Amino acid sequence: MGYIAYFQVVRSEEIIRSPYNARLDAYADRVTRGNIVDKSGNVLAKSVMVDGEEAREYPYGNMFAHVIGYSDQGKSGLESVENYDLLTSHAFFLEKLVNEFQDKKNMGDTVVTTLDLNLQQAAYNAMGSYKGAVVVIEPATGKILAMVSKPDFDPNTVAANWEALNSDENSVLLNRATQGQYAPGSTFKVVTALEYMRENVGYASYSYNCTGAIEQDGVTIHCYGGNVHGPVNFQDSLAYSCNASFSNIGLSLDTKKFQETTKGLLFGSKLPSVLPYSKSSFSLESESSSADKMMTAMGQGKTQVSPYHMALITAAIANGGTLMKPYLVDTVTNYSGQEVEKNMPEEYGTLMTAEEAAQLKQLMKGVVDYGTASVLSGQGYTAAGKTGTAEYSSDKEKDHSWFIGMTNVDNPELVISVIIESSDGSAKAVNIAKQVFDAYYY
Repeated sequence: MGYIAYFQVVRSEEIIRSPYNARLDAYADRVTRGNIVDKSGNVLAKSVMVDGEEAREYPYGNMFAHVIGYSDQGKSGLESVENYDLLTSHAFFLEKLVNEFQDKKNMGDTVVTTLDLNLQQAAYNAMGSYKGAVVVIEPATGKILAMVSKPDFDPNTVAANWEALNSDENSVLLNRATQGQYAPGSTFKVVTALEYMRENVGYASYSYNCTGAIEQDGVTIHCYGGNVHGPVNFQDSLAYSCNASFSNIGLSLDTKKFQETTKGLLFGSKLPSVLPYSKSSFSLESESSSADKMMTAMGQGKTQVSPYHMALITAAIANGGTLMKPYLVDTVTNYSGQEVEKNMPEEYGTLMTAEEAAQLKQLMKGVVDYGTASVLSGQGYTAAGKTGTAEYSSDKEKDHSWFIGMTNVDNPELVISVIIESSDGSAKAVNIAKQVFDAYYY
């Protein structure tokens, strides 16, 4: 009896809404699947009649493929997550009564997302033919404004191309934004910097003389491109993304405390996400070698993370240490626009103190003001961030390009996370971010 009561009160809606609940498909006999729209009402998915049969149409094709998803051959993306709302009708009751007598379907509810067509288009176009992902979040609310994954597919032709999509060697169905796993490269130096600050009250007096490389126990680590940075302080080390300095910092850290910090930043933990995702991993141990400690501190080693997770960490920094629960659905309305339910911003948790967040923000501002992301300086908006280059092969010329950052630094409006797979020095993720920021502000 207790379990039945628990099920009815606590679990019933979760089970009803589950995309694995076959009963939901029976709703389609009485309800025409509702629309999915962006924040401004642009239609991203709708039901149409084709040869007398109801079919799903995606006006923007590949652009929203992974986040909106598809509804043939099963369901994915928001088509799956919002299946219940799309197949529920809150049309005016007299209209539903007339439809019942005329044996007509009622129109399903409309899912109004937090997505911004202009930002999605800017991110999609900026990525071009590169593989990778872009995530844009409003840090003060947790609203996800854009989510792009490439390579992509056309959700309008999923049924016809299903076999090819499943066997594609580029894993086009994989949402790289949430499910991709990559070495974070130098974007992880933000995490290392946080740990160093926690262990050293006098971190502001840190200094190091970079000769372009550091050697420890027979292992030598070089700064990117053979750069020699000379005397650097704590802020310079991040601004110039000095590998030697951060390797030096890594050797000084308490591994157990470092583990606790990464756990607090959700490594190895569940992430707040309605879409399928991969957990990030951090595997430095007390007995790890000097090489592992140096590599991990600069974002190589065995650390793996998704672009979405790096966006969450950046959002917490931007929002004074508090991560707002990210969400993709703003409201659900009936098909005529009357609000049925609304999601409100909600705190997910405190990932760091306000003082730590403010200091990290200042360090990231230096990266833009005079460091590796200076392409973002001198714009009509202020920016802070961290670039990253992550090697994925024994060939040092092969790497992924990363960028995490925010705009309007004093009161952040946008947070972005970008990865370009196999950029191999030919493309920079910070340039993708700039195009997205420009689309928002200009």
